[in-house]
Amino acid sequence: MPHPNPQDSEFDWRTTSFDGARREQLRRWAQLPLEEILLALEEMQDIAQALGTVPADEPEASLTPHVESEPKDRAGS
Repeated sequence: MPHPNPQDSEFDWRTTSFDGARREQLRRWAQLPLEEILLALEEMQDIAQALGTVPADEPEASLTPHVESEPKDRAGS
């Protein structure tokens, strides 16, 4: 059984590293038309809101729910 020649392979092994995968992701994103990019961003925003995540530019106070607590010292109880 003949072994394939590595030079004949169509697979790009540079995409198997973290940096290579990131470059490939950016390359594919750059090829999308503007309309598809905007739709993808809107969809990602909807998913983030559904999962309850908050973008980094929002204040940290919104990360924790507001809970009204009773005073610790109850005079008259």
